[in-house]
Amino acid sequence: MNTVEIKEIVGKIQQYCAYQDRCHQDVEKKLHSYHLEVETREYILTKMIEDGFLNEERFALSFARGKHRYKNWGRKRIEMELKMREVSSYLIKKALLEIEDEYMDHFEQYSKHVWDSQKENDVVKKRKKVGDALLRKGYESSMVYDFIYNQEE
Repeated sequence: MNTVEIKEIVGKIQQYCAYQDRCHQDVEKKLHSYHLEVETREYILTKMIEDGFLNEERFALSFARGKHRYKNWGRKRIEMELKMREVSSYLIKKALLEIEDEYMDHFEQYSKHVWDSQKENDVVKKRKKVGDALLRKGYESSMVYDFIYNQEE
């Protein structure tokens, strides 16, 4: 592969990283799709890090904030997703600390919304459905059960 093609791929990867924060795994998959040699992929990956296009810490923090605020994900789901993306446990802890201040308020608002939007008349069934929905979002079971058993209809 010649240097013109490599520069073209570097430009594409820069755009890919500039569009939204990416983890190293995402960029490695993208580079792999270009069928590049290992040395070339490593060179491009290193260049992205040096030029500030790729930053695992920035990715982890923005991922946690965004998924919590806009997708209403809990800590467990965020942690699981970051682990799947091979983010270090140190950065996962740091990302979870980033959302700590707003976490309980957000959980209370979201869980009340889920409870109020559930049209089930039977309280036992309603508790089951709301509990399942909150657990799927990745909220801790102790918080979910405390919430649903303190609700009355």
